This record gives sequence, C-alpha cells and structure tokens, in this order.
Amino acid sequence: MPKQKNDEPPQFYTRLPVLRTERGMSRRELAEAVGVHYQTIGYLERGEYSPSLVLALKIAEALGVPLGAAFSLTQFPSMADQIYNEGR
Repeated sequence: MPKQKNDEPPQFYTRLPVLRTERGMSRRELAEAVGVHYQTIGYLERGEYSPSLVLALKIAEALGVPLGAAFSLTQFPSMADQIYNEGR
C-alpha cells in the first residue's frame, strides 16, 4: 500500500458494488435502506468518498455482511485468487 501524506485521508477499499449486485439491489435501493442519497452510494463504490463509521455500519447491516467484508483499509485479494487458490 502506498504511503499516505499526513494531510491526505486514508485510502479505503470496498466490495460494495459486488455485494450490492449479488443481492440484486440498485444504488437507489441501498441508499434508501441506509438513509443517504443514491449518488453517495456511487461515490463510495468509486472510492471518491470515505464513509463515516456509522454509514459503513449501516451499509454492512443492510447488505447482511460484517463490516470488514464491505470495507477495508487494505486492498482485497481478487475474487479469482480467492476462488481458485483456496485449495493450494
């Protein structure tokens, strides 16, 4: 992970688009479930906005996953690596 300057917010990573799509939810539906504008979900999915802890917890709850499954400060391993390298 690249070093951050002290005045930069920490980089975060998300699996939000995958989790939302797996559950058949639109951005608008997820936004309504957590009480934000649907564009906020888009900003989060593109990494343009860091969620507050409360918002991140609401999103994880709405998706039915632990917080760490949706958001992380370290990059998630690729889905292919997780699927195909499990038995190795």
